[in-house]
Amino acid sequence: MKLKFIFPKNYKYNTKILGFIDYITAIVDLIIGVILFTILHFILKNLSTLIYIFISLYFPIILFSVLGTNGENIIEFLIYIIKFIKNRKVYFYEKSEGK
Repeated sequence: MKLKFIFPKNYKYNTKILGFIDYITAIVDLIIGVILFTILHFILKNLSTLIYIFISLYFPIILFSVLGTNGENIIEFLIYIIKFIKNRKVYFYEKSEGK
């Protein structure tokens, strides 16, 4: 018995780390984390304060990346926001069929 799989044309297959976060988002989150930790390391000298502030600033970014919005990753979401801000006259609509 041979199984057949049908994929729609607009289906995007993204490889993901542990099945829930794609590689591009993970790399961007890692870069943001390193930059944030470096900036905080120059500002704060106490290690426990550094860790508390880092976690409180970095956790919402990770949470937003993992949960996302409607299955979109954070990079695609930011691209949509930038496109919308640049061209506010474009509206999304759904064409309804006549009765």
